[in-house]
Amino acid sequence: MLNAAPAGARPPDPRAALTASLGLYAAVARGAFRRYSTYRAATLAGIFTNTVFGCILAYTFVALWRARPGLGGYDLTQAVTFIWICQALMPTTAIFGGGFENDLQTRFRSGDIAVDLYRPVDFQGWWLASDLGRAGFHLVVRGGVPLLAGSLVFHFRLPERPLTWLVFLFSVLLAETASFGLRFLVALTGFWLHDSDGVRSVTLVVTMFLSGMLLPLTLFPGWLGDLARVLPWAALAQVPADLFLEHATGAAVLGPLGFQLGWAAALLAAGRGVQALATRKVVVQGG
Repeated sequence: MLNAAPAGARPPDPRAALTASLGLYAAVARGAFRRYSTYRAATLAGIFTNTVFGCILAYTFVALWRARPGLGGYDLTQAVTFIWICQALMPTTAIFGGGFENDLQTRFRSGDIAVDLYRPVDFQGWWLASDLGRAGFHLVVRGGVPLLAGSLVFHFRLPERPLTWLVFLFSVLLAETASFGLRFLVALTGFWLHDSDGVRSVTLVVTMFLSGMLLPLTLFPGWLGDLARVLPWAALAQVPADLFLEHATGAAVLGPLGFQLGWAAALLAAGRGVQALATRKVVVQGG
């Protein structure tokens, strides 16, 4: 027999619960933003590395596009802008790692992952909020400063429509969410492998090649280019860069944004499914 609710008791307010949850995740994101802002030496080193690497790639693109004008549907200015946008997105979407995966890997090794699973907060949501805070810091600092430096050395193609900036920022948010979804799936292999470094190394190569981070995907020949443009990695760099360059405007931006949103939702759902499968039985190293 079911126990009746106490007389006069109010049912839980779903709006209050939702507000509390959003407040918690916002606090986690702010904490991650502040945490990464304290690593000043690492940030300066990252800014220097991104700027130098961006200059090397930009000069390579200048030589290539002068020899082949209009290559891949980009003129010289667009091609140079493309590579600097990708340099800004590289730390933001954690292409080379350095996001939540390192913390999660450490917790796998120490066994603290078991404590995380008992917390009264969604496991995936917690790490997503933390990664969004990290991405926000890197977009402003580690991505923004090299982008500004590149604009002082090279001629950029800036958006002609003010709305493009908002579309681009929303696209970056979707790119980061899709990136998290991919990296979360890779990190979850630690439940079985106890060390996902090998899988992460392989996915790093795939991501660099298929995201457009080093070369626009429109330059890929035949079926390889067609395939690369529909895979989730294209949502990380190729789509945001093309939107910044206004290759799609007006209602046409809904297509690329929908592509990113679809992959972000699918990857988050896949991560939740794999998480449910992995946490049916947790084996902690050392006990």
